[in-house]
Amino acid sequence: MADKKNTKSPRPRRKRAADPLQVTPAAAQSAPNTQPQPPPRTPFIVPIAVRWRDLDAFNHVNNSSFLTYLEEARLQWLKDVPGPWFDAHAMPVLAAAELSYRAPIAWPAHINVELFNERIGTSSLTIGHRIVDAKDSQKLYCDGRTVLVWTDPASGKAVPLPAAIRDACAS
Repeated sequence: MADKKNTKSPRPRRKRAADPLQVTPAAAQSAPNTQPQPPPRTPFIVPIAVRWRDLDAFNHVNNSSFLTYLEEARLQWLKDVPGPWFDAHAMPVLAAAELSYRAPIAWPAHINVELFNERIGTSSLTIGHRIVDAKDSQKLYCDGRTVLVWTDPASGKAVPLPAAIRDACAS
């Protein structure tokens, strides 16, 4: 009778983590902005009241609501931009969002969303943000940045930033 050889795969087996919630992805381990950023000199500030419906099963604001707060703050800023910032051939789209969650927000709460210009490109605008407690701006809940790109809705291609946006960011 012939001996059977071990036919194991040459691939090494992955080790299974004992608790998947304690495993940090490699991309998150090397994130460049892991420290809270200092407040900007002249932010655009939007006060927001936390709603009961913003909470999750853990009784704090769900991570997706943070994006809603940022969207509301951006729209409040855009409505105050003097001059046309969009038309049929140039509209902003959200191209990227980076959020670093620093502390949970419990209900009831009042927060301030602080927006500030980080970078003006040819067709894009990087907006830095901080979400802080309305009574204590040193209590940081979230910081990061979003990138808006102005595009032509018909073609989907990037177009130059409107002059009103450039002017608003320069002041």
